[in-house]
Amino acid sequence: MAAAAQADPLQPDRLAIASKVRDLRKARRWTQAELSKRLHLSQNRLSEIERGAGSFTAEQLLVILKLFNVPLSYFVPSAERDESAELQNALARLGALHLQERDDVLPSERLDEVNDVVREALVAGTPRLVSAIAPVLVRNVDQVNFRKLGARLAEVGLDNRVGWLVENTLEALRGGLDASLPRHWAQLYRRAVVVLEAFLESVPARSRKPTATDILDATIRTKKTLEEVRAAASPISHRWGIVTGLNPADFAAALKAARVAD
Repeated sequence: MAAAAQADPLQPDRLAIASKVRDLRKARRWTQAELSKRLHLSQNRLSEIERGAGSFTAEQLLVILKLFNVPLSYFVPSAERDESAELQNALARLGALHLQERDDVLPSERLDEVNDVVREALVAGTPRLVSAIAPVLVRNVDQVNFRKLGARLAEVGLDNRVGWLVENTLEALRGGLDASLPRHWAQLYRRAVVVLEAFLESVPARSRKPTATDILDATIRTKKTLEEVRAAASPISHRWGIVTGLNPADFAAALKAARVAD
């Protein structure tokens, strides 16, 4: 019996969750009797669970999250979190269907909203994930608050990335609007073009002038690479002061891959 328990792959997670719930209970100065009453289970059963000899039900775990005002990620050790995988999964969930979702990664509360996902992808600067924003915008263009997104990025000096993203996506969309495009996608493309064009037209000309070099690609690690990428950058990147190897063709490729995967 003991050997079977040791072989249980869920036991480490079971113990970790039990330990954290016990810590939350003690911090609130609740007895086992008080918490067990709120969870609609016996005190003996709660005692067993806190020792790792059982598990909370999904419903009980939801009650625990509400009672102690903690997110689900509270129960995931920070060392086990893969922020890049979390971001990739969030992009895939929102429309970047060509990205492979990892089923071993817990969704992150910080990536619940499309604005948050777009912002995190732009800040991370991973080219593959940045270009994957294009199909996300197509699917969710009416849910994205571009002004708010720009304001949040301005806090860290990266506000030009929004205009740069929009212009790249626009050019990719315009190039993809032809007779061969399926009707459903053509409708999505046209709506996205209207919204993105309206945003660009609302950006004052003075705001488009870069005040400093913005190195987007996280893969740029040497001065030599920086100068090479800067020299080869697209006209759109030069206009917005963004140093990156990405160009409209990369966004067009992401759009096509997402359509194929749909």
